[in-house]
Amino acid sequence: MLGRSGAIIFEITDGDFFSYRGNLFYDLVKISVIRLAFAMSRELRKKNIASVALTPGFLRSEAVLDHYGVSEANWKDVGKRKNPHQNSKDQNDAPADFMESESPRYIGRAIVALATDPKVQAKSGRVFSSWALAREYGFTDLDGTRPDWGKYARKKYGNYKICDERFYSYWAPGLIELAFPDWF
Repeated sequence: MLGRSGAIIFEITDGDFFSYRGNLFYDLVKISVIRLAFAMSRELRKKNIASVALTPGFLRSEAVLDHYGVSEANWKDVGKRKNPHQNSKDQNDAPADFMESESPRYIGRAIVALATDPKVQAKSGRVFSSWALAREYGFTDLDGTRPDWGKYARKKYGNYKICDERFYSYWAPGLIELAFPDWF
């Protein structure tokens, strides 16, 4: 990879938090991805392999664009409609949330930023959001904007706790690392 030696494994999840995601099986998978990045970071750190979990915000995927009857070229037209649900298959969706969306390339740019960071090993075992990484590394989405789903979600839904230094302090060192420090 450019600018660094070693390797990096990326896991894609939903959310930079450790709380319930509204469906047992969905929650299990998405939390497991964060935990997988952590466990792999412990297993692979002597091999100079980093492992991180990444979350996009409201993702403006091809399926979501199709849902609103727009393309990447004209997606902002949804916000100009008198009836924002026009051409939408679901009359109960949230166009305000959609207006805060990000393209799949935004998370792709986060991957590039991490892959070229010579100090990425310090981030190994953690979960990061596209918007936080955009602030840190200075990249933008396709249209030059810097969507910040976390800021939007806090304003609309209230403050939520993200996985931060205090959260990770409970994970390491664990009992196995204390009992067998040379194993790691």
